[in-house]
Amino acid sequence: MIILGLDPGTHRIGYGLIKKEGNNFHFLEAGLLKIQTDPPQSFQEARSHLEKIVKKHQPERLGIEKLFFMKNQKTAMSVAEMRGVLRLVAVENNLNLFEFSPNEIKLQVCGDGGADKLAVTKMVKLLLNLHDQKFIDDTWDALATAYTAACQPHHLQQRA
Repeated sequence: MIILGLDPGTHRIGYGLIKKEGNNFHFLEAGLLKIQTDPPQSFQEARSHLEKIVKKHQPERLGIEKLFFMKNQKTAMSVAEMRGVLRLVAVENNLNLFEFSPNEIKLQVCGDGGADKLAVTKMVKLLLNLHDQKFIDDTWDALATAYTAACQPHHLQQRA
């Protein structure tokens, strides 16, 4: 099973792809979708980038981080709108959609819902055997989200 994890943002969307075979997890690809335009064109740009990844890897599941509390309401609204676009790609491609709060991801990856970013990165490196990889936080968060989605029982999916 191939799983795509996303860490949504307005101009940077982290993505990570992993493969689960039995109880084994394998890293496939990770990176950053850099969105050069502003809304509403940015939605089309993000959709296009994501559809290329989905077409290339054909994931079965998509895990996405839920919006958490943000101090800046304008930023929160923009990220929420982008999440909608990303979820639409899941619907249009019949992906099994899983959504998690940051605390749920930290709990699954680290065993502690209050873990910091460094702990999450360290555990993702360990879980996926990525000791020498260097990514930015958005990408590590996306890989953590993919891992969390991979660990969920099939019956918990939210049909996109």
